[in-house]
Amino acid sequence: QVQLVESGGGLVQPGGSLRLSCAASRSIFRFLAMGWYRQAPGKQREWVAGINSGGTTNYADSVKGRFTISRDVAKNTVYLQMNSLKPEDTAVYYCNRWPPNDYWGQGTQVTVSS
Repeated sequence: QVQLVESGGGLVQPGGSLRLSCAASRSIFRFLAMGWYRQAPGKQREWVAGINSGGTTNYADSVKGRFTISRDVAKNTVYLQMNSLKPEDTAVYYCNRWPPNDYWGQGTQVTVSS
């Protein structure tokens, strides 16, 4: 099973930016579609963004225009650039295949607060 490790979260003020990273234990991104997901306290996990094997991206309406998903195949890493962050973006963020399988990492906490 490929291990996925998320990083880059933290505390940021509204309007700020963060870049999340998802590192894979081996080279898979050139073959698989990958997504970012998030789970806010008391809510179900939701899909945020996805990138397919050809590099085509798609976004949830709530983040469209603010978040950008990208990948570096050579580094086995998928990124989520988050700009213009809002308090409602506060959540634990996870990466997984798109659509996801049952293997979730620990995620990385993003807190947007003044």
